[in-house]
Amino acid sequence: MGHADHAPAVPHARKGRSTRDVVDNHLKCFGERDLEGILADYAPGAIFFTPQGPLRGRDQIGALLRSLLAEFGNPGASFSLDHLSVDGDYAYLLWKGRTADNAYELCTDTFVVRDGTIAVQSFAAKITPLR
Repeated sequence: MGHADHAPAVPHARKGRSTRDVVDNHLKCFGERDLEGILADYAPGAIFFTPQGPLRGRDQIGALLRSLLAEFGNPGASFSLDHLSVDGDYAYLLWKGRTADNAYELCTDTFVVRDGTIAVQSFAAKITPLR
């Protein structure tokens, strides 16, 4: 067993939220650069699959998200959601973005939502360094 995973304070109940509610909040918090709001969308034992390997729990997921939020928080950064599909407990996003450091040319996120929180997420992208 790993270390305890501390959940951020949650201003409203998570249970009972639909998959669409969770994804909408996730995108809203990303746009607002609200790390705690994003992390509150994840179940304590969530798994986030990346091309570099799985991240487990809010602490590991938070480290990745913190760096993404910092990168997308710089002047001139852009994000475009090209497609969103929701079917029951599953959601799929297709998006692109650009920062001073990288062109995010083709990106996908897939979510599995259980009990109003993200239980599993996968991320894949074609990222071209600009520097």
